[in-house]
Amino acid sequence: MDTVSGAGAAEPPLSDGDAAAVGRLRDFAARFDGDEVAVIEHLGRSGARIVIVASDGQFGDVIVSSVTAAQQVCERAGVRVGDWDRELTARVTPTPEDRRRMASRAR
Repeated sequence: MDTVSGAGAAEPPLSDGDAAAVGRLRDFAARFDGDEVAVIEHLGRSGARIVIVASDGQFGDVIVSSVTAAQQVCERAGVRVGDWDRELTARVTPTPEDRRRMASRAR
């Protein structure tokens, strides 16, 4: 094993909650055409949020234990990780229910 670069190092196992997130992302992605993009957001001590966006604008999210776990979850689920750029932001299409939920939290 190359200890300097980490080559050959095994990834640490995911917690049960993080492993469940792999299944949730796979289930979401299976409903669409394969052009899903995930964005990882650091939440501090609470962990990380993975927001997955389908090509038609539908989206979902999961919370995992860390940014490192989020990267592993996305890799194992086969979901590409991206950033909140103009194209991805424009793709998101909140439903009326999403808008009501967001409005109730804005107070």
